[in-house]
Amino acid sequence: MAERVLVPLRGRSNMARMEEEPEASTADRVNRARKKSSSLESGGLSHSTLAYDRSFICSASGLLMFAETVCGLLVWTLLGGTEYVHVPGLGWVMFVSVVCWVLTLCLFILYLTTAYTKIPQIPWTLLGLCFNSSAAVLYMTAAVINAASLTQAMRGRYYYISWMASTVFAFLVVLCYTANAYVSYRSWRSKSEDA
Repeated sequence: MAERVLVPLRGRSNMARMEEEPEASTADRVNRARKKSSSLESGGLSHSTLAYDRSFICSASGLLMFAETVCGLLVWTLLGGTEYVHVPGLGWVMFVSVVCWVLTLCLFILYLTTAYTKIPQIPWTLLGLCFNSSAAVLYMTAAVINAASLTQAMRGRYYYISWMASTVFAFLVVLCYTANAYVSYRSWRSKSEDA
């Protein structure tokens, strides 16, 4: 029987001790790693590394998501640097722009790193279609409210210029989400016809 060695835990004030298991052979470690990986794969998960997908960034959907991310960032940073809290409608614009920006950035990273392939249970083309369509509608309301709020700003002041630029970028984001919804629709339609 193997001898157990007690080793003190570092960083604790009391003299707590833990058991250290005896030296395992290389074959034992390999077998444990195989069992662990097979349990991951049986659970629908994978432990492989992520890859960078260069073709995605050059695709229509990748370029549109990049434009949505950049223009969306400009929408909420241009508004966030002003006194937008005095105009109630601009709170909605900030909410829509920040939420859509965060979700778009997450999806962009998932697609860019091909992490979405590790979760095949999610219908990614349908998810993209629903997200882009919803974001286009929400951003359209935000862009219209942003444009309507311009009348409350005084011309020539700093926040008037920022609100005007934010409105222009908001309408650009609407166009990007609408175009990406169309690309997602075509992709979803072609996959549903193949099935």
